[in-house]
Amino acid sequence: MGEFIIKMPDVGEGVAEAELVEWHVKPGDPVREDMVLAAVMTDKATVEIPSPVEGTVLWLGAEVGDTVAVKAPLLRIEIAGEGEPVAAEVPAATEPAPKAEARERASAEPIKQQPAAVAPASAAPTETMAPEARKPTERPVPREPAERPLASPAVRLRAQEAGIDLRQVTGTGPAGRIGHDDLDQFLARGAQPAIAPAGLARKTATEEIKVTGMRRRIAEKMRLSASRIPHITYVEEVDVTDLEDLRATMNEARKPDQPKLTILPFLMRAMVRTLAEQPDVNATFDDDAGIVTRYGAVHIGIATQTPAGLIVPVVRHAEARSIWDSAIELTRLAEAARNGTAAREELSGSTITITSLGALGGIVTTPIINHPEVAIVGVNKIAVRPVWDGTQFVPRKIMNLSSSFDHRIVDGWNAAIFVQRIKTLLETPALIFIEG
Repeated sequence: MGEFIIKMPDVGEGVAEAELVEWHVKPGDPVREDMVLAAVMTDKATVEIPSPVEGTVLWLGAEVGDTVAVKAPLLRIEIAGEGEPVAAEVPAATEPAPKAEARERASAEPIKQQPAAVAPASAAPTETMAPEARKPTERPVPREPAERPLASPAVRLRAQEAGIDLRQVTGTGPAGRIGHDDLDQFLARGAQPAIAPAGLARKTATEEIKVTGMRRRIAEKMRLSASRIPHITYVEEVDVTDLEDLRATMNEARKPDQPKLTILPFLMRAMVRTLAEQPDVNATFDDDAGIVTRYGAVHIGIATQTPAGLIVPVVRHAEARSIWDSAIELTRLAEAARNGTAAREELSGSTITITSLGALGGIVTTPIINHPEVAIVGVNKIAVRPVWDGTQFVPRKIMNLSSSFDHRIVDGWNAAIFVQRIKTLLETPALIFIEG
């Protein structure tokens, strides 16, 4: 018998290492050609590594969560034939496929780039069989409550969108792997969760989850920001009654190709106007070198919650965009971030960030600055509150802005002026449209 060594592939763009986020095989497992063996993550994308040969797994070179250098041995496979071990580097695809097509091709393509936190799994030839041909071969696969079923990224995404718990789906692929046909049959049967909800019973199970992939990168980013930046948070009420009236009027008159306006494009334009007066806030701080870089361009990061975790796509050159143009770009980037098709350059390079939880925005938040920026503007939910107008209480739509600043660069006084200026523009929205 011979031996085949698979090395960590070069995923391009100067990446020297990647994090191993999932194994789909273990020593002793048989593998087929094109079967997905592992998944690795670099930056904000997950790459699947297929087997170029048929054989048996002899050795795994890393554990989940380990960082592996490019060209380092990843696993060894015993193959038929004689001879010295042969090393191979599996090429990596960097072009993500459209979501709908990815569902059909997930098990056929050698390597697929997917949203970072969606865990991939090995491909199975049985996924290409007709449902009628596979039905006789179905067999229940008992699973523990905490077990993670085997499935490809496209299958996991489809199940998540359909609200399906994959632990309740019978997989007909190798080792119980779940494919699209399995989901089709599960839905066709109108299947319900196999385990009925328990009554008032004690639960003693515990589950340890290793922090890997996107979640680990988010954790590292938050730790870096919180540990190195002395935050000051300033909260101010904003009366957005007139702004909401204007927004409703503009939405009623919008063209078919224009997206529905949220409050964010107005906030972006107000920030652009204010940052022109306070350029120190539109900046990054390299505290190792002791250098503040102020930017003429306003690249606004928009903190976006996705199935993969918190991602910050960037609206570039907001200073050159109208309300409608800002809304179009916001919509496009949010969709790209959520389905994992955002390009690398669309996820970096922001000079200031907006964070909003929409209707869940609460009354006050204490947002963490997106390091190495020096400011972040937090949007809280809009609520109707009674406001004294001098003679009586009247209902007004009130929204709080909770904004954090790097206190090493932005003094409290300047932070207050920045927020107060934005408040003025939002409360008198006509000023947003007046140039000069």
